[in-house]
Amino acid sequence: MKLRIWPAKTKEKRATVLAGLILLQAICALFFIGDVIEDFREDGHLDNPHLLLESVAAIALVGGVIFLMIELRGLLSRVSDMQIGLDIAQGHLADIIETFFDEWGLTSAERDVAIMILKGLDNDSIAQVRKTAAGTVRAQATSIYSKSGTDGRAQFISLLIEELLADNQHLGSAEAALNAKTTNAASPDASGETT
Repeated sequence: MKLRIWPAKTKEKRATVLAGLILLQAICALFFIGDVIEDFREDGHLDNPHLLLESVAAIALVGGVIFLMIELRGLLSRVSDMQIGLDIAQGHLADIIETFFDEWGLTSAERDVAIMILKGLDNDSIAQVRKTAAGTVRAQATSIYSKSGTDGRAQFISLLIEELLADNQHLGSAEAALNAKTTNAASPDASGETT
């Protein structure tokens, strides 16, 4: 199966054509509404089959215009969401991960360690690659987990994957997770002691 991706200009043309059709339908609806009003002024009742037919057509056209406008808005929203997904797939994943790192306030060294954690390296391997002590890498990893509001390597990786799959609504969620963890840590448990 070959995935067909439309260029941006084609998408814009399709949206423009659809908007043009909505406009044409709106003009037709206005024509029918005007005709119904004029016929009603002349005749005075709605029992004329011609007037009734034009009234139904005008109502249907207005309903169609409203429906198509709602559909166009939804379509444009879905296209935008799909573009975000394509951006991720086309190599913008690093930019999105950097956004997370900015939110968490990671230092340059912590960013390097976090990337290597995401690549699956253990602390000793990271220390060898960075030419630092394994204890330094462990301290940096602990700081990364703390800043991201996670408890360890698996939860850190899971958080990023979950946020990437959640339609990129990640802004503030890392902060919310950290706040929830801080609130839980500072709240007294059932015995009245702070956990």
